[in-house]
Amino acid sequence: MFGMRSNAKYNYHVLLLLRQLSTNSTAFMKKEPNLMPLGTLQMRKLNPLPLPHRTVPEPKGQDFDYVNVAHSHLIRSDWAKLNSLAAGLTPFRIKHILLKIKKDPVLSLEFFDWVELQRPNSHTLETQSIMLHILTKAKKFKIAESLLKRSIIPKTMNSASELFDCVLYSYRACDSSPGVFDSLFKTYAHMKKFRNATDTFRRMKEYGFLPTIESCNAYMSSLLNLHRTDISLVFYREMGRCRISPNVYTLNMVVSALCKSGRLEKAVEMFKEMENMGCRPTVASFNTLIAGHSSQGLMNSAMKLKTMMSKNGLHPDIVTYNALLNGYCKEGKLHDAGKIFSEMKAVDVVPNTVTYNTLINGYSHYGNSEMGSTLYEEMLRNGVKVDILTYNALILGLCNEGKTKKASYLVKKLLKENLVPNASTFSALISGQCKRKNPERAFQLYKSMKRSGCHPNADTFNLIISTFCKNEDFEGAVEVLWEMLERAMTPDVNMLVEILEGLHKCGKAEAATRLRRELDGKQLLPEDFLPA
Repeated sequence: MFGMRSNAKYNYHVLLLLRQLSTNSTAFMKKEPNLMPLGTLQMRKLNPLPLPHRTVPEPKGQDFDYVNVAHSHLIRSDWAKLNSLAAGLTPFRIKHILLKIKKDPVLSLEFFDWVELQRPNSHTLETQSIMLHILTKAKKFKIAESLLKRSIIPKTMNSASELFDCVLYSYRACDSSPGVFDSLFKTYAHMKKFRNATDTFRRMKEYGFLPTIESCNAYMSSLLNLHRTDISLVFYREMGRCRISPNVYTLNMVVSALCKSGRLEKAVEMFKEMENMGCRPTVASFNTLIAGHSSQGLMNSAMKLKTMMSKNGLHPDIVTYNALLNGYCKEGKLHDAGKIFSEMKAVDVVPNTVTYNTLINGYSHYGNSEMGSTLYEEMLRNGVKVDILTYNALILGLCNEGKTKKASYLVKKLLKENLVPNASTFSALISGQCKRKNPERAFQLYKSMKRSGCHPNADTFNLIISTFCKNEDFEGAVEVLWEMLERAMTPDVNMLVEILEGLHKCGKAEAATRLRRELDGKQLLPEDFLPA
């Protein structure tokens, strides 16, 4: 998965695979994806490869007798007699028993599980593939996906080609259906194994199989959850070449991908095309566009979309209102945010944790911690769940106003509720102490932060160092600076100059020389720097 590789390298590999699928490499390389309605896209005629047929050797002699006896016990559900045959199980015999009962998916699965229980690890990739064919032919897709996730995919050591070949070569013997490949593609998508999913899609096309729109949606959804908007848009275009008709969920994801990548005009174009493509925009369609405009501060456009939504007979929901609140709060338009909050209550849309957190955070950032506290009390009265983000927003608001004692009280309160302070909690507390010109306490909080396993960012370090410098405690500033350098973070150049000059003025020439040597080695000072 992406988290286990270099993102850039892995991204490139998946994009390269999708390029191989493309029938127009020039169009593929264009920066803006061609997002015309799918019906207008041209695609070359597919000339699928013939399905291979591998002859299955018939059982003979003792194998023949064993298979027939075991089959007889199975169809009579005589598990006691079957247990006596467990010692003679071989992959060859298991395969032929499964093929004899393939029309009964329930019995097949019972036998498959019984084999695993009696002789662990006796199943081969071939017997597992046969079971997969049986389940998908009977439309038992959830069980098939569970089997793939639990044992089949791990057994292949992530080799999509090996698994695909095994399923392909047993396809005709099992009188299977295309659903087997669709399940394989969808499962890889759900497991976020995008390289394997893309490989499977490519191989499916070679043999004339195409995934269902539901499986394509699963693939795109997994990509978007990991912010791979570029790959999801390329895949959507490939769907068009394959004449895979999108549904409203597909198009909503395309609009979302365009919004997340900052291409609002393209997103609006796609939104307008939805009805021409036979898909009426849903509440989710409008919410996606509203969120896209709100995140960029285009609140007039976001509100027009909300009005259009109502005219289309759709009712704004909690997601709609939360997106608008987020946009207004980010812009500092708290009066407008208050109007939206009142409106949602008036139309019986119940505020949730996200609603309150957004508002509290907005008021905290713009110096109104009292309003944040009022909203917090309202949350408690209405039984809305309070989380760490709620407390962080409240703590930040208090610290911004220098009310560090009240902030400390809230920390004790969140601990009583079994919530764990995170990096944002500590950063807010540190900023509060710095505002009170108390760098020693801020540095102690930093040490507590480190002990808790939280990682401060460069802004936190710079803030503490700056406060030490303002108090003319340059040795304290150096102590924090060493911590910062150990974490391979780059301090502000002007601040470094201030520290060195301050050390010289305080008669700490030796400390200044040692620091200067370290900074020169890391090339963090201007070449012409000379201490005053």
